[in-house]
Amino acid sequence: MEQNHIDHDLPSILERWKISKLARRQSSEPLFDIMETPILPSVLSSSSTSNSFFNSSYRTPEKDRGSGTHPTGMAIPPEYTDNSLKRTAEETSIITSFGKLNIKKKTIEASIPWSGEALTAFQQLLMVCRQSAPVTLAEVFSSYCVKKLGEGTYGEAYRAGRTVCKVVPFDGDLLVNGETQKRSEEVLEEVLLSLTLNNLRSDRGDNEKEHSCDGFIETKDFRVCQGPYDPSLISAWEDYDAKRGSENDHPKDFTSEQCYIVFVLADGGTDLEGFAFVDYNEASSLLVQVTASLAVAESACEFEHRDLHWGNILLAQDETPDTNQATSFTLQGKRMHARTFGVNVSIIDFTLSRINTGDAILFLDLSADPALFQGKKGDKQAETYRRMKEITQECWEGSFPKTNVVWLIYLVDMVLQKMKSLNIGTKVDRELRSFKKRLASYESARDCLADPFFSDLLLDEGAQLSPMPPL
Repeated sequence: MEQNHIDHDLPSILERWKISKLARRQSSEPLFDIMETPILPSVLSSSSTSNSFFNSSYRTPEKDRGSGTHPTGMAIPPEYTDNSLKRTAEETSIITSFGKLNIKKKTIEASIPWSGEALTAFQQLLMVCRQSAPVTLAEVFSSYCVKKLGEGTYGEAYRAGRTVCKVVPFDGDLLVNGETQKRSEEVLEEVLLSLTLNNLRSDRGDNEKEHSCDGFIETKDFRVCQGPYDPSLISAWEDYDAKRGSENDHPKDFTSEQCYIVFVLADGGTDLEGFAFVDYNEASSLLVQVTASLAVAESACEFEHRDLHWGNILLAQDETPDTNQATSFTLQGKRMHARTFGVNVSIIDFTLSRINTGDAILFLDLSADPALFQGKKGDKQAETYRRMKEITQECWEGSFPKTNVVWLIYLVDMVLQKMKSLNIGTKVDRELRSFKKRLASYESARDCLADPFFSDLLLDEGAQLSPMPPL
């Protein structure tokens, strides 16, 4: 799909979403709910008091859970919410809150006129996509040679032109790989989360952002589709199955009534599991880029990924690698550069993520899927899920940036595993293991970014890049 990103009027989208949420709550419909109190005791207690800079593949793991149901968001009932916190929430408008993220308030004409009344989640999805009705998958993909790249429990990823399209069925009765399909409400909330992270990008909105980074995959657009699975996608699916073996159900079983959401994403490259590092510099750059991105999103919107396994980190090498290349980010108003050594990192898949938009907290109640925490003992990924459970004490709506830290510890383990093939030597191995040990003492990715491990990888705005010290 050869296209630039589409500007979405996020404040207006969120305002419609909020009105619809309140209307559904008043009518007592048993739908997927979101906690609408932006300030929580857990948030307040975990906030840093320091004024310093640092202290102020496309496969998802659900495939191996076999739980039969997927996690849902939960709402804190009003009677359990402190009155002072409720007043704070009521006095903070959603548009004002998002103004802190410098969201571009550009009026976009929608295909469905809006009178200010509550809309269904499906209608809101159509409005986000500027559609008056669903289109077919053929209309989206017919102009492209499609190749399947990977799969997760709830969808498939295909390359179409220079973009990657994640196709996720929703609102249907057919089980997908043994799981209940996502509902419109859940899909809409993932769209909102993706748009929020999009607005952290340095090329969106005001250049003087308090927080910005390009480390999260760019979501270029969305499409709502309906109908049977397109023959070109089926062919690509079967080619993938023949070469690599698919664990997913064959998509030919979807009916003509089936709905899909298509996330049109930038092509971020190869996932960490399949990526081959050339040297240790590339591996260290991976660590600093991921840490910086998490630190920015933590500070901007209390973001926690909560599922940052090596299939959810993509790497792309520049065509002409240069050891002096760097990527920029802004944290608490301070512009910084991180060395890339010609490798650009993108974080993907926010299905399990938690984020505070300023007026609502989007999250998944992972306690609804106990199988997630029952992985093999000693497995690094499984142990990380269990560590998250200990940190949050299963209060999944709360702000616990330490969950980002445990995924960074996991990531160091994956780097150590991949470095074995490079014969990096005992000095580098000790450096990584020492870094991993220090990570355990930090409470957030922002804290981690101040670690001495990154001292030669980070530069202030205007500083000159100097050669890396010898290993």
